[in-house]
Amino acid sequence: MTNEERLNILKRFRIVSITEGISMLVLVFIAMPLKYIFDLPTMVTYVGWIHGVLFMVYILVMFPTSRKLRWHFRIALMGLIASILPFGPFLFDRKLRKQEHILEDKI
Repeated sequence: MTNEERLNILKRFRIVSITEGISMLVLVFIAMPLKYIFDLPTMVTYVGWIHGVLFMVYILVMFPTSRKLRWHFRIALMGLIASILPFGPFLFDRKLRKQEHILEDKI
């Protein structure tokens, strides 16, 4: 596998990761307060469903990504843990950006 292919795989994963992270923040900081403060539970239903789908996509994309990029088990575990923390995907993205810059330099 070429470095360019690895870079494309990493970029796709970063898009999925950031999208999942944003959906988590919308759920926790917008939809949940609307439900519990203003008694508007509808937003949690829709945003929760969207977040659930994006979470599953994140998990399903992370395993082949970690295998193709030959991530150490510790990095893959960090990715799994990041997926359940509200700001986790954004923190994990910092590590991914470093890896992306390394791959870009090799091309």
